Amino acid sequence: MTQPIRILLAKIGLDTHTIGITVLAKELRDRGFEVIFSGLKQTPEKVAHAALQEDVDVIGVSCLSGGHMTHLKVLAEKMKEMGLDDRILIVGGVVPEEDVEPLKALGVDQVFTMGANMDDIAAFLRSAVSV
Repeated sequence: MTQPIRILLAKIGLDTHTIGITVLAKELRDRGFEVIFSGLKQTPEKVAHAALQEDVDVIGVSCLSGGHMTHLKVLAEKMKEMGLDDRILIVGGVVPEEDVEPLKALGVDQVFTMGANMDDIAAFLRSAVSV
């Protein structure tokens, strides 16, 4: 039997909007993923350390506060410093279209904006992670 894909979901910064990340966590669990939620008001450093400690395949950041460019830049740097840059990094939430390519240049593997299809998210994760 293969191991389930392990995903750490995080809310970085002062963003406390939890409906989207809660729905995502439940849907991914229902689809066989192992989901770990790091909690609210995390720093990029804490998220990177949790990802290392939990040995996750994917780090997913939900951002609705507009701080995604700053937070994800720091998170991607921390991931590289800690040898986690081989893990999949995704972001979801309120991300303007003009920020998608700059986020990918920082090391984000995929951006899922508001209303993203859950089947598409699960399919991306399964294709991106070789377990």
